[in-house]
Amino acid sequence: MLLNSKGKHRRPSKAARIATLAGVTGAAVAVPLMGATNASAASVETWDAVAQCESGGNWSINTGNGYYGGLQFSQSSWAAAGGTQYASRADLASKDQQIATAEKLLDLQGPGAWACAGAGGLTNDGVDPGVNPGGSGQAESKPEQAQPEREAERPTTRSEQREAPKAESKKTVTTPTGDKVKKGDGEYKVKAGDTLSKIAQKEDVKGGWSKLFKLNDDIVEDANLIFPGQQLHLK
Repeated sequence: MLLNSKGKHRRPSKAARIATLAGVTGAAVAVPLMGATNASAASVETWDAVAQCESGGNWSINTGNGYYGGLQFSQSSWAAAGGTQYASRADLASKDQQIATAEKLLDLQGPGAWACAGAGGLTNDGVDPGVNPGGSGQAESKPEQAQPEREAERPTTRSEQREAPKAESKKTVTTPTGDKVKKGDGEYKVKAGDTLSKIAQKEDVKGGWSKLFKLNDDIVEDANLIFPGQQLHLK
């Protein structure tokens, strides 16, 4: 469980070891997973600065603590931002692939997804890093092993979406990776940029984000990931 409304996708870094209540992020609308967007982007120099704070600049780091790579992705955030198209974990992907995935996470969650955003000067400055995420990662040398995983996470095509039963579309929302998650029937509709902690504070939920998570654990499987369109119960 994350312990800061900043750095939603990971633990507090070496530079930010203050334990506070967790922030939990929402994702933006589904968009293609390759490359960066002009709306939310940062330069390679900025990502290098964030990585220096997060991991000492070691892009292949895996200390066994559940966070991987130079930007210290949690596995759920790596998958939600489309990183598994490159490698099963962030530390197995190249620097360019990690930055490309970080650009997507920046677009989905904003700079607050990293505890080191401030130390690295990370903002939605619209600077396309121009990275090339193509090719294999740093450590994963057998692409055939990654193919089944990519196939499993293949976004739903438009024709498949048209063929889906209308009843199902009313009960689910589509994530950026094309997966469907339960929509719920609560009174609060999640918006892009929402987190459980933000919602709990804004709606004055007694018990904070953890109470909100318990109230909606039937549709929210990972407290770090909520999606626009989901409808949460506030009490």
